[in-house]
Amino acid sequence: MADKKLYSIKEGISVTEEVMGIIAGLAATEVKGVSSLAGNLTNEALPKAGKNKIAKAVRIVNNDDETVNIRLAVNIEYNFVIPEVCKSVQDKVKTGIENMTGIPVREVDIHIATVSGTNK
Repeated sequence: MADKKLYSIKEGISVTEEVMGIIAGLAATEVKGVSSLAGNLTNEALPKAGKNKIAKAVRIVNNDDETVNIRLAVNIEYNFVIPEVCKSVQDKVKTGIENMTGIPVREVDIHIATVSGTNK
């Protein structure tokens, strides 16, 4: 997430790219089966993380039609079905961004950074 990109969500109200990243990250880490974002950013640590650390896990891409694509790198817990977890993350992130900002999300792309935990 580069230089303070602002997203206008209503006349006189805008959010930064960092805020969009935090919203997406919080939504993703609420999904069962997601242990954290890349860089071990948990739900608790995310709001306190700096923009450089968030940028390693979340990327916001602007589209010509005033929509955005969200790219996330997540760590999945062992023994969860990856396609099911990713679908839940996609739905939760899309809904979170659109509900909180009003900015339409075209795509949510997921990259699995690692699988955490062990077979017990």
